[in-house]
Amino acid sequence: MKFKLRRTVASFVSTAAILAAASAASAEEQFKLAHFVSPKHTITQSIVEPLKQGVETDSKGDMQISVYPGGELGAGPVEQYVRALQGVADITWGLAGYTSSQFEKTMLVELPGAIPEGKTGYDMLWNAFDSKLKSEFPGTRPLAMWVSEPNVFIMKDKEINTPDDLKGLKLRVSGKMAADVISALGATPVQMPAPQMYNALQTGLIDGIVTGSSAISDFKLDEVANVYTVGAPLGQIMFYLVMNQKRYDSLSDEQRAIFDKHSGRGLSKSGEESWQSVADATLERLTASSDEKVINLSADQIAKFNAIIEPLVANYLNADSERQATMDAMLNK
Repeated sequence: MKFKLRRTVASFVSTAAILAAASAASAEEQFKLAHFVSPKHTITQSIVEPLKQGVETDSKGDMQISVYPGGELGAGPVEQYVRALQGVADITWGLAGYTSSQFEKTMLVELPGAIPEGKTGYDMLWNAFDSKLKSEFPGTRPLAMWVSEPNVFIMKDKEINTPDDLKGLKLRVSGKMAADVISALGATPVQMPAPQMYNALQTGLIDGIVTGSSAISDFKLDEVANVYTVGAPLGQIMFYLVMNQKRYDSLSDEQRAIFDKHSGRGLSKSGEESWQSVADATLERLTASSDEKVINLSADQIAKFNAIIEPLVANYLNADSERQATMDAMLNK
């Protein structure tokens, strides 16, 4: 009888321990972070891991971020913002250009010449966020906003030295801002998400790509491209990492403080600097390769591009007083 009683008590204690452990696990705050690229992409080491490690460490494991790369929670890169808004994922990464009409003011930072020497894209975005940009992020809370390195021409068997070299070509762009620039230069812009660039260039659907040089490594574009032109005033690309606002608001003050600590300008700085670092290393590697050609435009060649682009940018800003006001807010004027 005593033996049976001991077994019953032991069984009860064991069951109670299991239930307690399960209860503790369920008490953890679990967050889904979704993006549409490979885990080897720059986004992982520059944005995802710093946020994940910071939040999980400071919360002592009470908050856990699970990462779903490669479109695991939905394959369409264009729908990234909507996934956060609808709660399919708690946090998503995306490009403003994929839904350009939503981010008209935010994307001013993509304009050629928008970021003066000594300024950073992420600072400009955060400078203007509360007063000018917040309305373009309905239902979400940006955890990071930053820009890529300057865009370059990524071509297959075609050298770009002057605007005339672009006549009749089809070039992939990420959004409306770059599309307007490419149209002004005489080429035909083709908007498509980054994961489609490789096949489009390989099959001849497009003649080249306009994006940052970090994408050459991130998407293995040098397997299908072989000529790269650096120095033309083509602007940058704006990225965001957003969190569902209701999900953020549901957290305790302490939990929100942890997210705040590991997001904002600091996380944005990490993204922008990492993109530039990958870009620099990529161009250095391509320059050293005998199979690739990197064209660094001279000052005179750049001037020919600027003669077309600078009036375009000026007219765009002057056409709407709110655009210029937003740019002034970005620059803290």
